[in-house]
Amino acid sequence: MELSKFKTKAWAWTLAIGLILWFCGPIRPDGVSLAAWHMFAIFVATIVGCITQPLPIAGTTLVGFTVMVLVGLAPMKGALTAFSNSSAWLIAMAFMLSRGFIKTGLGRRIALVFVRSFGHRSLGLAYSIMGIDLVTSPAIPSNTARAGGVVYPIVKSLAETYGSDPKKGTRKKIGSFLVFSEFHSNLITSATFMTAMAPNLVIVALAKTLHINITWLGWFVAGVVPSVICLLATPYIIYKMYPPEVKETPNAKEWANEELDKMGKMKISEKLMGLIFILTLVLWMLTSFIPAIDATFVAFLAISLLLITGVLDTKDLLHETGAWNVLIWLSVLVYMAGQLSELGFIKWFSSSSG
Repeated sequence: MELSKFKTKAWAWTLAIGLILWFCGPIRPDGVSLAAWHMFAIFVATIVGCITQPLPIAGTTLVGFTVMVLVGLAPMKGALTAFSNSSAWLIAMAFMLSRGFIKTGLGRRIALVFVRSFGHRSLGLAYSIMGIDLVTSPAIPSNTARAGGVVYPIVKSLAETYGSDPKKGTRKKIGSFLVFSEFHSNLITSATFMTAMAPNLVIVALAKTLHINITWLGWFVAGVVPSVICLLATPYIIYKMYPPEVKETPNAKEWANEELDKMGKMKISEKLMGLIFILTLVLWMLTSFIPAIDATFVAFLAISLLLITGVLDTKDLLHETGAWNVLIWLSVLVYMAGQLSELGFIKWFSSSSG
C-alpha cells in the first residue's frame, strides 16, 4: 500500500500562518493573554488548513485539535468534551436521516410527482425542481447531496428527453436553464431551514458559545419571508435572463408518469420514511415551545425509529461518511471557538471592533 500524497504547498501555508501568529505573541495587542493569542494562532491555522486542505477537513481539524492539547491550551479530558456538541450530533443525525430518502426512493418519488404536477412548460419544470429541493431540504443537510443525489438525476433525465446535451452543443435547449434554476434555488432552500445545510449548524453552535439559542422554528420564521420571495422570483428571473429554447414541455408529465409506473406503488419503507420525516419536522417545530424537547434528541429518535422499522440498518449509518466527517470538524472548530471565548479573545475582539 502506498502512502497518501503529501501536499507540501498546502502544509506550508497552514504551518507558516500558524507559526507567524504564534511567534507574534510578544507583540500581541493589549488585553489579550498569551494563551488566548496562541489559541487564536492554532484556530486560524486550522481554518487555513480547512481551505488549503493538506488533509481532508476532518483530518485537518483533528491535527489542530491534537496541537491544541499538545501545547497545553486544553487538557485531554476537557478537550474530549468537544465531541459532546449537540449541534454537531444534530447535523450528523440529519445526514443519516437523509440516507433514508435516497435508500427508499422516496426522494425520487417526490421529485417525479412535482414534475408530473407542474412540468407542462419549461418554467413550470423550474418551479418543480425548486419544489423538490424545498421539500427535501429540512431532512437533507447537505446542499451538494440534495442537488446531486436527488435533483440532478431528474434534471439530467429531463434534459435528455428534450435533446439537451452539452456534448452535442444543445445545452441551451433546456438543460442549462434547469441547472441554473436548481443551483440558485438550492442556495435559497439551504438558508431557509436550520437543518438544510451543515454551515447553518455551525452558526447555531457558535451562537451557543455566546449564550444565544437559535431554535429550529426560530430560524425558519426569521428566514421564511425573504426565502419565499426569492424562491418565487428566481426561476422567473432566470427564465427571462437565460430563456430556454424549449418553452413547452408536454412530454415531461408523460415521462414522470412512466417513471412512477416503473417505481410501482409506494413501498412500506417509503411510507415509514415519510411518516418519520413528518414526525421529526413536527417535533423540531415544537422544540421552540416545549424546552423539554431537544432538537438533537429528536434527530436521534428519528434515526432510532428508522433502525427499528428496518428502513435503515447499522451499515447505512456506518457508511454515511458525510455525517461522521461533519461531526469531527464541526465539533473541533466549535470547541476551539469556545476556548477563544473563555480565554477572553472574543470579548477583546468584539470591544475592539466596536
